[in-house]
Amino acid sequence: MKIAAVCQSGLGSSFMIQMNIESVFKEENVKTDNIEVTHFDTGGLNATAADYFFLGSDLADQASDLPQDRVIVLKSIIDKAELQEKVNALLDKEGIQHN
Repeated sequence: MKIAAVCQSGLGSSFMIQMNIESVFKEENVKTDNIEVTHFDTGGLNATAADYFFLGSDLADQASDLPQDRVIVLKSIIDKAELQEKVNALLDKEGIQHN
């Protein structure tokens, strides 16, 4: 499974989201052998780039062409509790074991 964290420029915000997703995986004791987390800019938003896309609500319109069941919109990109809730929901959806 490939997860992409997305921001406008593909640098700061998306990298922070990527690191926070990886942190949630560690906290939840998720085996990540078959999970890749990456980050990129909105220019890379296409259905073949990743299985799931995490992005801020300010970029939701730019992801409107993607299958919406694969887009996870964050109300706040700095809210770790929100991110953890949404990552856990994704893990449940994919049947991936976690704490």
